[in-house]
Amino acid sequence: MPRPRKNKRICKVPEFKYFICGSGQAATINMTCEEYECIRLIDFEGLDQNECAVIMGVGRSSVQRLYESARKIIANSLVEGKRIKIEGGEYDVCPYSKDTYWSCNKNCMKDKNKSKKSL
Repeated sequence: MPRPRKNKRICKVPEFKYFICGSGQAATINMTCEEYECIRLIDFEGLDQNECAVIMGVGRSSVQRLYESARKIIANSLVEGKRIKIEGGEYDVCPYSKDTYWSCNKNCMKDKNKSKKSL
C-alpha cells in the first residue's frame, strides 16, 4: 500500500495565475501551486532547499523534486514560448498568511523552530 500524500504548505495562493511568453495563442503548461511556492522560496526569497522544506512542511527530497519540475516548466516556457498556468496541487495555505503580499514573513518557520526547541 503506497504512503498517503502529504499536503505541502504554501504561504499564499498566487495572485497571478498566467504568465504569457510569445503570442497569446501559444500552448499552455500547468504548474502547481506547490511548484510555484518552491520557486518563490528558493529563487525569489533566497532560501536553501532545507529551509524551504521546513516552511512547506515536507522533506528536502520532495522540495528537490518540486524545484526540478518547476524549473523544467519555466525553461520549457522560455525556450518554446509556452504560457504557464498556475493552478491546482495538494496544499494547505499557511495559517499566518493574510490578504497582503506574502505576509507570512516565515512565521511558519519560527513556529517549527519553537516546537524543535521545546522537545
